[in-house]
Amino acid sequence: MSSRDAPLSKESINDEMDSIMSNGTWDLVDLPKGRRPVGSKWIFKRKYHPDGSISAYKARLVAKGYKQREGIDYFYTYAPVSRTNSIRTLIAMSSLKGLYIHQNDVKTAFLNGYLKEEIYLEHREGFMIPGQITMFVDL
Repeated sequence: MSSRDAPLSKESINDEMDSIMSNGTWDLVDLPKGRRPVGSKWIFKRKYHPDGSISAYKARLVAKGYKQREGIDYFYTYAPVSRTNSIRTLIAMSSLKGLYIHQNDVKTAFLNGYLKEEIYLEHREGFMIPGQITMFVDL
């Protein structure tokens, strides 16, 4: 990382890794015979104040799911999202009935799901654990 934002990006990476480790998102294991690990990469994002100045840096470690093969690495996909019309209906009904709507955000909600499948993720460079260089992450 060589940009002027590198120190702040490294701090956001450390924050993400702390969240992952404190949530027990993965276990370090040997890669079973016949299994292929999924690669991973960092995604960076800047958050801005209304005046355009940077308010925060975000880093997310994501699996390279696009390299997985249907029927071998996964069998179905699902994304729990709401349709825009459903949200608009909810807002309209709340307005008609004089109700208040509250919104919450869970910083690491996606880290708290449970998977039936065993997924093995490659370590990211710079985050190897001494003595466990050949270990893989079991999500």
